Amino acid sequence: MAGVAHSVALEGLVGRPVEVEVDVSSGMPGTIVVGLGDTIVSEARERVRAAVINSGTSWPDHRVAINLAPSTLPKSGSHYDLAMALAVFAAKRVIASELLATTAYVGELALDGRLRAVRGVLPATLAAAEAGFATIVVPEVNAPEARLVPGIDVVGARSLRHCLAMLTGEPEPDDPVVPPLDDASGTAAWGGAGRHGELDLADVAGQEDSRTAVIVAAAGGHHVLMTGPPGIGKTMLAQRLPGLLPDLDHGQALEVSAVHSLAGVLPADAPLVRRPPFVDPHHTATAVAIVGGGTRGIRPGALSVAHRGVLFLDEAPEFASNVLDALRQPLESGHVVVSRSAQTAMFPARFQLVLAANPCPCGQGGSVAEQCDCTPLMRRRYRDRISGPVRDRIDIHRTLVPPTRPALAQAIGGGRSTADLAPLVAEARRRQAERLADTPWTLNTDIPGVDLRKHWPVTDAGRALVEAQLNARKLSARSADRILRVAWTVSDLRGHDRPDGDDVDLALALRRGTPLGSGLRDVVGEAS
Repeated sequence: MAGVAHSVALEGLVGRPVEVEVDVSSGMPGTIVVGLGDTIVSEARERVRAAVINSGTSWPDHRVAINLAPSTLPKSGSHYDLAMALAVFAAKRVIASELLATTAYVGELALDGRLRAVRGVLPATLAAAEAGFATIVVPEVNAPEARLVPGIDVVGARSLRHCLAMLTGEPEPDDPVVPPLDDASGTAAWGGAGRHGELDLADVAGQEDSRTAVIVAAAGGHHVLMTGPPGIGKTMLAQRLPGLLPDLDHGQALEVSAVHSLAGVLPADAPLVRRPPFVDPHHTATAVAIVGGGTRGIRPGALSVAHRGVLFLDEAPEFASNVLDALRQPLESGHVVVSRSAQTAMFPARFQLVLAANPCPCGQGGSVAEQCDCTPLMRRRYRDRISGPVRDRIDIHRTLVPPTRPALAQAIGGGRSTADLAPLVAEARRRQAERLADTPWTLNTDIPGVDLRKHWPVTDAGRALVEAQLNARKLSARSADRILRVAWTVSDLRGHDRPDGDDVDLALALRRGTPLGSGLRDVVGEAS
């Protein structure tokens, strides 16, 4: 006797249909699971056996073989439990195999037969729809997440008995819903993967140039490095950046929600992420936590959880060197490829990077209140913890200095609020989207350098400024392209059709960390 049900295997965000075959044959009683599954999959035989028995039927008193096909595809996770149990029922002729042919089943079974929430329901539903399944059955707590996918019927089930009742037409049992565990409840493993809209940029007193730089970064999606002594406002500025960003469109929201679902940080009560995420991992985070990976299946890291949002690395020089150097490729490509001996997964990682660093190990370099005892060698070594290739990929560099008391008193309450500045950022992004309408890009920072120079050149005066910096070897070819991207963002904020010499000069000042003057601060309404 044999029975067949269907589920989905995930390789990163890409799903592939899996055929769960169960064969009940004569021989020594026992259950084996084959098909290149990990330890969690192998342990399913005990969960499924107990759930079947506690759902009012018996486990076959024969040899039970469970095969997950294709056998060459690595499989990880507990979401195959439901399909295994239903395939056992089909093998026992409790239900007809034809009833399972057009439906995919995803869910972990408790020992009493209830269904528990699992990670990755959204990408699994997307994969099931693409594979041609008419229906997908998921745990009831995951149903709102799965219903975000059009073109497939979603059924939320409470238990194995509930599934059997729907398949056989019997009255539905009154089973309680299993609440999501902490593992899949949407609690961000890195802290701060939610909205920071309640934080107002007007709370940052003084630092007009740095406030302006944050607005430029928000308008064009540029990366930022802020250096300054503790307590000067670096973290406050970074936390207020997401509030300036517009909401995600539906396609972006679905893409971000799929990553969060797979990472286990998608809130059950808000399955569609509409705001750009803000992720701020601790400086002790490992490379696997930041990039992605793991021993039991490959999971996305902080780089991917921050996709379409902001990744903030506070105390950046304190991060391990391999973690910081792992930023190089994603900053250029916009995705992360995690390879293991048996599996390779690719995750999107088009985030906006914000780094904050002290000027020296003691943190008091440049402070007027405390004395710095660090030697020049100590300062250089501390600065070099953020490598040159990473610094070269940062578009905007700012050095924050403590304002004088009179200037601070005058600035308190004088800056424009996030609510006032967000429309300015939205208008700059609208101009970019309009200009790039027939291209695969939406922001200035997305445009490859060769296309930028070919199709959207700056004025002759602006090009002369960049060429002078290149001839003086003050810029690399890559940093010159980044200057041009920032110049286009400055031009969009100032309402220019094409970056002129002043726009390029302001972009160079943002890159070098020198004072901006009044040219751009007047546009964003900052004090001169």
